[in-house]
Amino acid sequence: QVQIAESGGGLVQPGGSLRLSCTCFASLFSMYTIAWHRQAPGKQRESIAAINSGGSRNYVDSVKGRFTISRDNAKKTVFLQMNNLQPEDTAVYYCKVQGLQREYWGQGTQVTVSS
Repeated sequence: QVQIAESGGGLVQPGGSLRLSCTCFASLFSMYTIAWHRQAPGKQRESIAAINSGGSRNYVDSVKGRFTISRDNAKKTVFLQMNNLQPEDTAVYYCKVQGLQREYWGQGTQVTVSS
């Protein structure tokens, strides 16, 4: 079974930064596309960033230029560097791993941006 561990959430002031980590305990981690999703209160969950096995990245427009997704296959970890955070970024952030047969979700980590 695939296990996912997320960390890095917390409370930050507008303009601040956080780095989220998603570690996936799977032998074929390097082959998987990994994405970050978020769900703000009262809103639908949305995909905000993804990185595939070749390192190609995609971002939703609202985070482009502020967030950077990266991966370290040796550590089986994907990172989301979040800069210039704004209150609108407040949400639970989830790591999603697309495995061979199905997708796996992390438990979520809370990011709160408030003054």
